[in-house]
Amino acid sequence: MADEKIRLIRARNSQRATFKRQGLSRKKKLEDTWRRPRGLQSKQRRQYKAKGRHPQPGFGSPKAVRFMHPSGYEDVLVHNPADIEGLNPEVQALRIAGTVGNKKRAAIQEKAEGLGFKILNPKVINAPVEDVEESVEEAEDDE
Repeated sequence: MADEKIRLIRARNSQRATFKRQGLSRKKKLEDTWRRPRGLQSKQRRQYKAKGRHPQPGFGSPKAVRFMHPSGYEDVLVHNPADIEGLNPEVQALRIAGTVGNKKRAAIQEKAEGLGFKILNPKVINAPVEDVEESVEEAEDDE
């Protein structure tokens, strides 16, 4: 079953269509994300072949691997350490929310590591400045 899912994820990534936004090459500030063309005289809206394809049914990924991370895990957003309880580390991987601060992030990462979870966006958290200064003073005293 796992081998089949990995095969489907690889197939999804290799066959993924790219839909270009209208005017992307003309304006530097436009992001490379699909937006439906709405102009009355728009050639892309009228689906001229040379103007790029539109997303349509059939371009989607297989249901078994839809919304799955390329690593093969199901992506779960976590805001605090209590959110980790009840999750399966063999199937699910954690993504720590961007609004979480360093103190809570450290607690989440520590708990997740203890339970054997994969963290998709780990961050190295440095010790507070006071602790570093104290350790430097201790090292000088030892010499």
